[in-house]
Amino acid sequence: MMTHPENTPDQPVTHSVPASLEPCIQEPSVKSLAEPLTVEAAHHCLKQFDAAPPIGEASLPPTAAERTRLQAALGVVATHSEHQLLGICAASQDEGVAALMAYAHALGYQPVVQLPTMEGAVYLKFNPLTGLVYGDRYSGSHRGVLVSCQSADGDGVNDMYGHLPLDLFPG
Repeated sequence: MMTHPENTPDQPVTHSVPASLEPCIQEPSVKSLAEPLTVEAAHHCLKQFDAAPPIGEASLPPTAAERTRLQAALGVVATHSEHQLLGICAASQDEGVAALMAYAHALGYQPVVQLPTMEGAVYLKFNPLTGLVYGDRYSGSHRGVLVSCQSADGDGVNDMYGHLPLDLFPG
């Protein structure tokens, strides 16, 4: 799990933003792209996906640079939360499990997925505190990953991000 209590929300952590990502980082707190990504800037980057269009509507897949930026931003907010719940909306169980495993591993978790076979679109939920993975058929039109950052401390990150790309992390 990516928790580092020595970092406070106002302190940047060591995730750096590549120079090619200038359009994303418009936060006043980021004076230079060479500076580490702050929690505020990471939050801004991830919140852009809250209004993602449902499947079938115009949306472009993220570029390699955007993928790198999103990975770093998720790492920053995860570092400032105690744990992260994952929700996956996918076109198939195989696609959903692949996304779940990739995100979970990127966040330092090792889920054990034991689900009955489901046909069609699915919703998967992973709770790292219990280690349980829940799955059900999904009739909604969104596809992607919801990451809910949880912190008991009021200074930590308590927010939900997504629908983030299913393939943000390599499988």
